[in-house]
Amino acid sequence: MPDAVENNSLGQPVEIRDIAGELKKLWSDGEGAMTRASLINLAVYSEKPGSLEKNTQLIARIAENHACRALVIGANRESNENRVEAWVNAHCHLTRAGSKQICTEQISFLLEGPCIKLLPSIVFSHLDSDLPLYLWWQDDFPEAMDPQLWAWVDRLIFDSQSWRDFATQMRLVETAEQEAKQRIILCDLNWTRLDKVRYAIAQFFDHPASHHHFSEMESVTVDFAPGFKSTAIFLIGWLAAQLKWKTNQQQMNGSCRFLDANNQKIDIELREKAGDPIGEVVLKSRSVKFCVTPAKCGDLLEVSRSGDSETAQPQMMPAQSNSPVDLMTQELLRGGPHHIYLRAVRSVRQLL
Repeated sequence: MPDAVENNSLGQPVEIRDIAGELKKLWSDGEGAMTRASLINLAVYSEKPGSLEKNTQLIARIAENHACRALVIGANRESNENRVEAWVNAHCHLTRAGSKQICTEQISFLLEGPCIKLLPSIVFSHLDSDLPLYLWWQDDFPEAMDPQLWAWVDRLIFDSQSWRDFATQMRLVETAEQEAKQRIILCDLNWTRLDKVRYAIAQFFDHPASHHHFSEMESVTVDFAPGFKSTAIFLIGWLAAQLKWKTNQQQMNGSCRFLDANNQKIDIELREKAGDPIGEVVLKSRSVKFCVTPAKCGDLLEVSRSGDSETAQPQMMPAQSNSPVDLMTQELLRGGPHHIYLRAVRSVRQLL
């Protein structure tokens, strides 16, 4: 088997014009032992030093559950040198039968200097047939975005947790969506990061008999780790969007206030504490306290409700992993638009 298939390095250096031929040679060398599989095109873009190697490791793990053609792109806008380099590789894992390896192709590019403008043509010219294109953009979006970049993107994946200026970045994302005539699906990993906590909160209200608490809600407290305040605000935005709350008082010293559909006040407190991205979440209605908190074991959530006439009986639910591989795996399992995410953002946009 070729060395390029046996490790998670960038693989075989190739000239841009020879990529198709080298990929064909890669599969002919492994014929009989390897099967190429691809359900999507997954392009990963980063301008961070060392990102090519780091993202190659991520793709190797993601490919265990999601067969794709991966386009891993590292860029350096600050370089005075105009340079393009490319590599081809494959990530393989055994089938359950153990007789044949299922493999994902990876084409890597290093773009330096003015040639970064070639990004759209480099991506589009190396897509796998008519499969959908998922673009994972790992940096802030630059002001000057080439509209051509969005011509073939089906799902744009990003993580707003790392954004330095949410308003500017969201405007650029929405501009991209408009330029793609609303065809792009926006996928924010900062929203994916809330999946398990949202499920844990929602299960309190599965039964219609508990719905009266919606109109009796008095306060919400959310603990968040340093750097994850926007994640906590998204959680409040989800509650506000689903329960038709509207902002009554702007954020001040970690607190703000909403009004529910009956103009009753709900006090919000956001507290920064070391720990998981989202720590303890407490919702208080007039008579009951609903609590979701990370369990001591680290991979579970402890959920409970208590009140004047009931004692808390904690139960366990799955906790959310903050690993980029796990977040991406969750996101890639989804289909369709994220309407609830967009409503949540609109509900708390002024707080972000």
